[in-house]
Amino acid sequence: MKIIVLMKQVPNTTNMLIDKEKGTLIRTGVESIMNPDDTNALETALQIKDKIGAQVTVMTMGPTQAEDMLRECYARGADECVLISDKAFAGSDTWATSNTLSAAIKRYNPDLICAGRQAIDGDTAQVGPQIAERLNIPQITYVSQLIDITNDSISVKKEYEDYTEILESSLPCLITTLDPTNPLRLMNVTDTWNAYQKPITLLTNVDLQLESSLIGLNGSPTQVKKTFTRSVSGEITLIKDSGHEAVNSIISALSPYLN
Repeated sequence: MKIIVLMKQVPNTTNMLIDKEKGTLIRTGVESIMNPDDTNALETALQIKDKIGAQVTVMTMGPTQAEDMLRECYARGADECVLISDKAFAGSDTWATSNTLSAAIKRYNPDLICAGRQAIDGDTAQVGPQIAERLNIPQITYVSQLIDITNDSISVKKEYEDYTEILESSLPCLITTLDPTNPLRLMNVTDTWNAYQKPITLLTNVDLQLESSLIGLNGSPTQVKKTFTRSVSGEITLIKDSGHEAVNSIISALSPYLN
């Protein structure tokens, strides 16, 4: 079985600042991390590898600094890592990104594609479903648990806000996973050493041969007109009572909002 895992290196949004003049994220000096939802996708693929055997290929689209993340994926059990990087891909929205990733995936003809539900630097949850549509394969989103998999089919639990579904699909198929339902395994010491000896496959548009109208800024119909940070303000009430007096004071302060 051949599995593609789609991962993204993202800025740690807990430390993000906004450029108030440009309305853009300030990425300089901000720590980069594995996208949380994507770590679940990798762990799901590795569990399948443990269970029935599989070739797990991690694929990411981004700048060359993403090699560090790919080395970490090697150390956790990935068999191959692919970096899709080219100046021609810069500025891609979800539409252009899915065009590029789909073209790269077709070169590998996988049985299963595992992706995170969404990236924390965009929160669109569009790339996975768009790729499935471009490849004309079934998709199951918001997967919280792998139930069973064979060479021909996969069954999973899909989460909604107030209920779950057990779904089965034929392969090939694409699934998107949730965080943190399936914590990513720790790196192995031996694999960590070997991770820096293994090659990373680099794909550029010379390899993919995509028209400029499908990639990068030219292939991105999404246009961001303005971004801003919401100002939050309010009054602070300090209660110094203790025991029952404190409880009564809190109830009294909250009562106008509870009716």
